[in-house]
Amino acid sequence: MTLTFPNKSRSFDESRNAVRFSGYDGMFEVRFLVEANALRTASQPGRSEDECLRAFDMAREIILEAATHAYGRGGKDRYTLTAQDIRR
Repeated sequence: MTLTFPNKSRSFDESRNAVRFSGYDGMFEVRFLVEANALRTASQPGRSEDECLRAFDMAREIILEAATHAYGRGGKDRYTLTAQDIRR
């Protein structure tokens, strides 16, 4: 099966300081977190929840590519993407 992202919803996880989203491999859900640090720029070292969600939306394609790449390496059901995973 191929990893797909049919659901565009995402949410901010304050306790993990990350944005959550899901992908699906067939009927199996695969959960992802993108660390807030991965959504920051050098000129903006800190971001609010809304800013993180907007940054996620702006970089969605790159993030989904990174998620697909990470999933292809491991086949786990949860992943945390860092700034190293998201190359802009």
